[in-house]
Amino acid sequence: MTKKEKELAAAAAAAASVTASSTATPSGTPAPDDHHVDLDNLNVQGIRKEEDKLTREQEIEKLRTGGSMAQVGNSQLASIRNFSKVIIGNHEVEPWYFSPYPIELTEEDCLYICDFSLSYFGSRKQFERFRAKCTLKHPPGNEIYRDDYVSFFEIDGRKQRTWCRNLCLLSKLFLDHKTLYYDVDPFLFYCMTRRDEHGHHLVGYFSKEKESADGYNVACILTLPQHQRHGYGKLLIQFSYELSKKEGKLGSPEKPLSDLGLLSYRAYWAETLTKLLVENKLTETSIEEISHMTSMTTTDILHTLQTMNMLKYYKGQHIICLTDQAVENYKRLLQKKKHVLDPAKLIWKPPVFTASQLRFGW
Repeated sequence: MTKKEKELAAAAAAAASVTASSTATPSGTPAPDDHHVDLDNLNVQGIRKEEDKLTREQEIEKLRTGGSMAQVGNSQLASIRNFSKVIIGNHEVEPWYFSPYPIELTEEDCLYICDFSLSYFGSRKQFERFRAKCTLKHPPGNEIYRDDYVSFFEIDGRKQRTWCRNLCLLSKLFLDHKTLYYDVDPFLFYCMTRRDEHGHHLVGYFSKEKESADGYNVACILTLPQHQRHGYGKLLIQFSYELSKKEGKLGSPEKPLSDLGLLSYRAYWAETLTKLLVENKLTETSIEEISHMTSMTTTDILHTLQTMNMLKYYKGQHIICLTDQAVENYKRLLQKKKHVLDPAKLIWKPPVFTASQLRFGW
């Protein structure tokens, strides 16, 4: 838990309780500013203030030792695309950003990628010859979740370096803030797939540090463009929190989030909190209890409630007001046919790593 989160948790705990009724009255009435939390300045993006920004040397050292996969990179370089189109399996996709594939491939202007092995080729003939010989039918890891809709595989970056590096190169085509492609050892990759008669096809993934000093449960997250706008992003986010629940930890994505990432997380947080408050008919609960039930951090919960205009500060206490708009949003959610993951089908135990396994090594 970060320093900011501890402050917020202490502020919430200091109040007698946080209720789900807008008519509830605190038992005590401390001075209005005793436990006031500045909700307008919740730093959910983790962006540093001007005076707190790191020097270039400090930023390089953080990248070298921290293992982050989502640090801000060279925006000018990222804006220069080196391919006009990419063929991923049976899909033709237009890349968004630069990705450091071997320079000889850029002469072809079109990149061919096997959607099972993620191997890349500069010509269709090479690609078709490889596909005729490729025997891989799913990501090279353990399948830890399966239902009738999707499956999830856990891949260790240290054990499957080539595959994970290929995945990072592929995702860099669609992420402008991704900088690391080869140092995959400190990460686990959780890949979501859809099955057909040919095998498990990659839909999206998120990476996670084996040991995060900041308590992040996601380092980098992506739904491939050909599968976007189908609800897969929320399934990836839900799965990351299901893992955190199994670990008994609070989780939050690595900051700063991309614009699309922040929108996706805000939507997931809002739906999760609304569903929790309405379905459980919570008449009185604390921010800590909500955090325990959802594995969301207190910062993310307070930020979401404040964004939804559901959090009020009344006589020294935070009051959750379940608004009519929130109830209407919940009713609309029920009308949509959305797939939700079943936690009972997650067969997984938190992995334990030695110190040597957490270090990068060839």
